[in-house]
Amino acid sequence: MKTIICIAGPTASGKSAAVFELAQHWPIEIINVDSATIYTGMDIGTAKPSLAERALTPQHLLDIRDPAQTYSVADFRQDALDLIQEIQGRGRIPVLAGGTMMYFKALRDGLHDLPSADSQVRERLNQLALELGWPAMHARLAAIDPITAARLAPNDSQRIQRALEVYESSGKPMSAWHAAPATVDHPYTFLTISLEPEDRAALHQRIEQRFDIMLRDGFVEEVAKLKARPDLHADLPSMRCVGYRQLWDYLDGKVSLEQARSNGIAATRQLAKRQITWLRSLPERIQIDGTQAGALVKIMQAVEPYMCVD
Repeated sequence: MKTIICIAGPTASGKSAAVFELAQHWPIEIINVDSATIYTGMDIGTAKPSLAERALTPQHLLDIRDPAQTYSVADFRQDALDLIQEIQGRGRIPVLAGGTMMYFKALRDGLHDLPSADSQVRERLNQLALELGWPAMHARLAAIDPITAARLAPNDSQRIQRALEVYESSGKPMSAWHAAPATVDHPYTFLTISLEPEDRAALHQRIEQRFDIMLRDGFVEEVAKLKARPDLHADLPSMRCVGYRQLWDYLDGKVSLEQARSNGIAATRQLAKRQITWLRSLPERIQIDGTQAGALVKIMQAVEPYMCVD
């Protein structure tokens, strides 16, 4: 069974440095595991690899959707499996790298056979949410699917919407769908190199510094350009990405730029906490602090036994 290397970690944990170091030693191609860098026109706030960085080694699943479009976990899973096969067919080594943990989980463990998205149901739920607010929609979900509602925050609009959509489309709560075994249809095992900073305060500082660099590099202007498009709105998955939502509020006049900055940094820290929590649930991971001296050597030593081309 072929082992696939995964470089996973929270934001600002050293993932990019790790994969570019691997590219200096082996013929790898990077499959990005990131639900934000898939979107065109969203470069600064997603810390998308530059054109110069992309020239160092082939990268996949960047700029594959317009921000007005959706991209599901199932879409990612199929794309990633296709790419793994294509890359291996070229005699090169696929390496998955990123921080969208639900993508990693779906690829590794398979997906439940949930109903397909229903645009009409989704639009009706969005309209109802505009009238009532997402906390009220969360309360509705709790009445029909308390198990799913219990693990979702009252303002987690995307997941609340999907859970309600599944119920309305099928008459069956999402928790019941998840109780059935998932379908695993690949021949791979996955080795996860988990980049987990031991010093949480240092990680928080890196996150703050990176957000300020994004602001300096034109993040506000990037969001303003997106907001000017009549087909984009704040409830789209693309515009709910960390940083974009907070700066959208600033451009709407709801908060000051300083408050938007603070909110964006806080949201990024919360995201990093969730990412680390998920990684720590993996007993088979290889844990390395990617921010410490010697980390790149440890990563290369960990992956070397699996860096063979069939």
